Formats: sequence, C-alpha cells, structure tokens
Amino acid sequence: MLYTRRELGKMALAVPAASLIRFQAKPDSKINGVQIGLNVPYSFGNNLMPADETLRDCVQLGVSAVELRSQPVEAFMGVPTELLRRASQKADVDALRQPRLSASMDKAKALRNHWEDAGVRIEILKLDGIYNMTDDVLDYGFTLAKTVGARAISCEISADGTKRVGEFADKHKLMVGYHGHAETAPEHWEAAFKQAKYNGANVDIGHFVAGNNTSPLPFITEYHDRITHVHVKDRKKNKGPNVPFGEGDTPIKEVLQLLRDKKWNIQATIEFEYPIPAGSDRMAEIAQLHSDERGKTLDRGLIGGSAHAWSHSLSILPIVPNQGQAARPRSA
Repeated sequence: MLYTRRELGKMALAVPAASLIRFQAKPDSKINGVQIGLNVPYSFGNNLMPADETLRDCVQLGVSAVELRSQPVEAFMGVPTELLRRASQKADVDALRQPRLSASMDKAKALRNHWEDAGVRIEILKLDGIYNMTDDVLDYGFTLAKTVGARAISCEISADGTKRVGEFADKHKLMVGYHGHAETAPEHWEAAFKQAKYNGANVDIGHFVAGNNTSPLPFITEYHDRITHVHVKDRKKNKGPNVPFGEGDTPIKEVLQLLRDKKWNIQATIEFEYPIPAGSDRMAEIAQLHSDERGKTLDRGLIGGSAHAWSHSLSILPIVPNQGQAARPRSA
C-alpha cells in the first residue's frame, strides 16, 4: 500500500509523545558515529513553539540531538513570550534584560533533565540578538547554554561583533558556531577564528555551495576542530534556491561520509527550508528526508543504503517499539 507524504506525517503523529517514550526505546539519530540533528523549532516553522511541543515532535521523528533556539527555553523559565518574539531587535533585547537576569536557572536545568529523560540532548543553543546583548546578558546566555547541556552556542556571523562575543566564549570556555549564509566566505570565519580561541563555525553546506560555488569539504577538513555543527540542506550554485535533498548541487553524501570516516564531533543538523510541496506538511517532509529516494542521500551516505532503525521508524513505524536500542543515561 502506498501513502502520500501527508498520510505518512499523520501516521508519525498518531501516537502521543508519552506513549512513544513509554513503549519505544529512546530516539537514536546517531548513524555510524555521525550525530544527525535537527534545528528546532525553526524547522517546525515557529521559533516560539513551546518546549514540550518541540520535544514531542523531536521524539516522534526519532531525533536524539538538536540545535535549539533559546526562545522555548526562556519562555519555560518565565521570560515574556511577546518580548522573545522580537528577540533580535535591540529595543526588545534591552527590555528582555531584567526578565532574563531574574529567571531561575533551576527551571532551565529541569527542562534539560526532562528532554534528556525523553532521549533528546540539546547540543547547541541558538541565541538571537546576541550582538545587542549587554555584558551581563551575554554572561547569562553562556550560563544558560551550559545549564541546558549545550556544548556550543550558535548565532549569525557579524564582522563587527565576533571579537566581543569571542571574548565571552573564551571566558566561559564554550564554543560559538557562527552561522554563515550565501554571502559568507571562508575568510569571514577565518577572521573570527583569529579573534578568539572559542570562536567557531556553523557551516551551512547548502548556503556555502550557493554562495561560493564550490564544495565545503576542503574548509570543513581544514577547520574541523573549529566547526560546531553543519546545517544540512540542498541548494543550487549561483545563489540558487533551496530544493529537496538530491535536487541541488550540495555534496550532502560526501560531507556525511567525511564526518563518519574522520569521527569528528560535528553534528549534521538538518535545517528544513525548501518549499513544502502541495498536499504535504513540515512533519511529513522531515520524516520523508530518510524514507524516500531523495532522503536516501543521508542513509546511503552513512550506511550504504541498508536499513537503520531511526530512518525506518521516521516514515511509517513510529508506533512499533524498537527493541534494538538501549536507553542512554542522563547527563549530570
């Protein structure tokens, strides 16, 4: 029997998250040593999506590690949602200062424990508006990232701001992965690397190809110790559009094989950005990234096309307990 993308997505959503957690082994999206992650809740289309809903969708998709925007965490901590809605604007960053500084890190720790109990680790915390933050709020941001268990912060790259942010990264000994777009060239990251030991790169391999018209593999190879995570998407050269996996010029398979073979601690973070086809939705499309001919770019790149528990359960079997995966212990 054949199913439409929408039907597959509905099947993935058919069982409540609590049932998935109770009857399934915890999600495991690490394939042959490569941690596949997801940029959330951005990939779900709503940066203000509540933390519990974001976790529910990650569990239902079988994702075990994420790049998480700070908004769901801060809302859980009691920071006003309306201010978080415009967190990148300076006036709202200023208005957020006191609510942020008075928020309890105990709540952030509780959120971390809840997510890790469900099998999802917050590896990277994305901070919007970081260049408009006062010194005390920057300290808060780095402390928040550590509290939720992140090994890095991510933010957009800015030639005028990476030196100052890098000073805080060095102070807190926590990497910052600066996200590049099509306009970002290798020399922009290289300049940031010279400014601070903990300045790093979040290489969006789709944007890299679209803007630089060349493969990101040499850059990733040279600076692998500075790369916190790569954003996995497919784009065409010459600033071409985002397209479904396998339809663009991005060497997704080759990047994943490089991470696999070199055993680098670099999360391969799916960032969903291509237009949603008629009759489908985001959840169905993200699930399909590992189940149809396009998505086999991921699995074939890592495991030669053989079945993997995560990619198999993403599309049609989220309700079947996975007996082969053991639960992970929660981090301290």
